[in-house]
Amino acid sequence: MKCRHLLVSLTATLLSGCVTSPTGRSQLMMVPDSQMNQIGLTAFDDMRKQGKFVDAPRERAYATCVANALIAVLPAPWNTQPWEVQIVGDDSANAFALPGGRIGVNKGMFKVATDQDQLATVLGHELSHVVARHGAERVSDNMVTQAAVAAGTLYAGSRGTDTGYAAAALGLGAEVGILLPFSRTQESEADTLGQRYMAQAGFDPRAAVTLWQKMAAQGGSKPPAFLSTHPSSGNRAQVLSQQAQQLLPVYQQARSRGRAPDCRL
Repeated sequence: MKCRHLLVSLTATLLSGCVTSPTGRSQLMMVPDSQMNQIGLTAFDDMRKQGKFVDAPRERAYATCVANALIAVLPAPWNTQPWEVQIVGDDSANAFALPGGRIGVNKGMFKVATDQDQLATVLGHELSHVVARHGAERVSDNMVTQAAVAAGTLYAGSRGTDTGYAAAALGLGAEVGILLPFSRTQESEADTLGQRYMAQAGFDPRAAVTLWQKMAAQGGSKPPAFLSTHPSSGNRAQVLSQQAQQLLPVYQQARSRGRAPDCRL
């Protein structure tokens, strides 16, 4: 009976929490934006207290210039909320954007993203994770996965199966079959949205191909695409190249209408 009640509750949750992403994809959303904003602000403040941010006025002004141009073309409410950009004292090529209006760029990113268009590729991608509410989606996915594993474990126990073994097997199945595929979908969606935003902001969308090729060359051995949370580098470059050609008229129109960022380091 416990298993049945848990499954009924899980089904009701799934039916009540469905929304649509900016690309038209169905999402499970069980966490309100207000809660995710607070999580993002708290995480950013924790990094500040831990001394993760460095005094780099030139890099910060440059990243803020690129970020502001992108933020201006985001949908509401993200285009009107205040955003803060900080530089992280880390030599790896990485960046992030958090719900609540916070952006971090590692110092190492400037060695890879060597012009404003390439940096716009990175920041557009990260901002897209926020706009598409991917953080809340991942939290929601994990909540449902944990509930499903609990239900499966209870059922296995009622059938005489070792519950420890069942929980481990169900957990692996949930990770590979639900969480990682969703993550790859989110990364692809952030690529699509980020490239769209950069073109609308007057950044050259073709730079996305160059940037991700450079990023792919940074790493050594990588996990198989099937178990990766990111699309494979070859597939990614191909899709970005196709999208760039489609977005060239958007980029050219943005430039002709005065959206012509001039951000320099």
